[in-house]
Amino acid sequence: MSDDSNAAPPADEPGFAGFDPAPAPPAAAAPYRVLARKYRPAHFGDLIGQDAMVRTLTNAFAAGRIPQAWMLTGVRGVGKTTTARILARALNYQTADGGGAPTTDLREFGVHCREIIEGRHIDVQEIDAASNNGVDNIRQINDAVRYAPVSARYKVYIVDEVHMLSTGAFNAFLKTLEEPPPHARFIFATTEIRKVPVTVLSRCQRFDLRRVDASLLVTHLAGICRTENVAAEDEALAAIARAAEGSVRDSLSILDQAIAHAAGTITLEDVRSMLGLADRARVIDLFEAVMKGDIAMALAELRGQYDAGADPTVVLSDLAEFTHLVTRLKLVPEAVKDNGLSQAERVRGGDFAQRLSIRILARTWQMLLKGLAEVKQADRPIMAAEMVLVRLAHAADLPTPDEALRMLRDGSGAVGGQAISSAPRPPSGGGNTALAARPVLASANPAPMLAPAPRAQALPAVTVASLEDVVALASQNRDITLKLALERDVRPVRFEQGRIEFSLASGSSRTIATDLSRRLKEWTGQTWMVAVVNGEGGATLREQAEAAKGQRESDAASHPAVKAVLERFPGARIVDVRDPRAAEPDIAEAAPPADEYLPDGEPLFDDAEPDFDGIDF
Repeated sequence: MSDDSNAAPPADEPGFAGFDPAPAPPAAAAPYRVLARKYRPAHFGDLIGQDAMVRTLTNAFAAGRIPQAWMLTGVRGVGKTTTARILARALNYQTADGGGAPTTDLREFGVHCREIIEGRHIDVQEIDAASNNGVDNIRQINDAVRYAPVSARYKVYIVDEVHMLSTGAFNAFLKTLEEPPPHARFIFATTEIRKVPVTVLSRCQRFDLRRVDASLLVTHLAGICRTENVAAEDEALAAIARAAEGSVRDSLSILDQAIAHAAGTITLEDVRSMLGLADRARVIDLFEAVMKGDIAMALAELRGQYDAGADPTVVLSDLAEFTHLVTRLKLVPEAVKDNGLSQAERVRGGDFAQRLSIRILARTWQMLLKGLAEVKQADRPIMAAEMVLVRLAHAADLPTPDEALRMLRDGSGAVGGQAISSAPRPPSGGGNTALAARPVLASANPAPMLAPAPRAQALPAVTVASLEDVVALASQNRDITLKLALERDVRPVRFEQGRIEFSLASGSSRTIATDLSRRLKEWTGQTWMVAVVNGEGGATLREQAEAAKGQRESDAASHPAVKAVLERFPGARIVDVRDPRAAEPDIAEAAPPADEYLPDGEPLFDDAEPDFDGIDF
């Protein structure tokens, strides 16, 4: 008798009318994978922006010139770890029938490829050097590397952030890295290549992974959007590419966030509000107001962007970026074809490039760089940003130093077809001023508004006939450094009006000739040819002064009166010899006192002999 206890009751049995069995539980949904992982490259053909590295590796594998270690460096998100996994896959590529060899043609998955790409192959070990940076960790690698791989062709060690290893760990790695077993390969990845010792770098083939170009990132993001059935504006993708700064992973993470934020078509406004970016068109408006010198409009525009959620630091950074773009368009007009530029950047940026000079753009760039540092350190960034704009707007009226000199020399207020207005600025409530009314972006040529500057007065005539005159001139102008150098280091060879030739004493500065020529031009108003020649010149002024002093002391010592004094006072010596008549020419000589006689009655000072009244004993 069969057991019918589990049989379904008849449909017409009371109590089961209309019975519907419970539906089967749905299958567990696959966990969501972020775009950065979902679209991670699996072979060299998927890598974007690294053509030079891919070509080098392809040729090396084709020729069988495979090194024992690679060093991959670059900023975050450009594909260092991904490239390391692809390299491990290329080294261990094997088909299902046991064939295959190291190759860069990885369009079809081999036996080990899936596990290597997913980071779970037993013979491909990924090591985080940030948490395994000690000597003991490296010692474990040195011990394990001696054993053959379990299933793959090579044992591959991928060491990420290798610069985090300690000095002792690097030293422990050197021998193994230089002569590893034939079945072992090492791949290092780092963002701080300068922290890696040169002893390690010299044992590796180095590849610098480049930042991915913005236009290439835009194309890559557009292809992913099509695959994901997501609509996105081109300007929105361009904004994401700019925010990523060349990092593919960052761009995919931002795109992932934008898809969730927009819940539909991704617009430029969505990206701006999500990232706190300033409106690109409004940044250009702010740049125009600053270049006009319209402080009221510039401050109002900055406050409007701040109220809309833009970070003041980001606004100034975008302003500096647009300044760089205008400079680039001025120097390289073909850059306007860049796909990463918006229509406003192409049109208005090109217009600014034609109307602004390089000097003004460079000055704006320098002021923005300094202002950015101030805003980042300020307690109230918006206030600091406003003060930066005030400085920029006021500087818009100022000529560059060479333009100011040209104005003074020409005696006019016009500089390069532009007028420097001395009229007061419009009041803060006066609204935007006309573009031609401001000096920097002036398109017209109004009459000069500055009074002619007085010409510089001519320098008085200065007679320079000897090196002593030059030294006196340096002393008169208080250039003590040049005066000492002329006295100590210069050996005169030839001196004439407008030309000086000399040789230098050993150990002297090689810039004396240049400094002297420039100073003589300033002091005399004439051009002097100053040259250093080879060969022996005359004695330096200091040597001449010391020789003259020695001669005076010798003459004084030979005088009978001085001899008598030196003999009378053993141990006395001549310290200096002075001529009081030369020092005080207006004072009449006084007769020597009566007591200034020698014991034998001979006067101490004889008027017929040289006067040594200044001798000190």
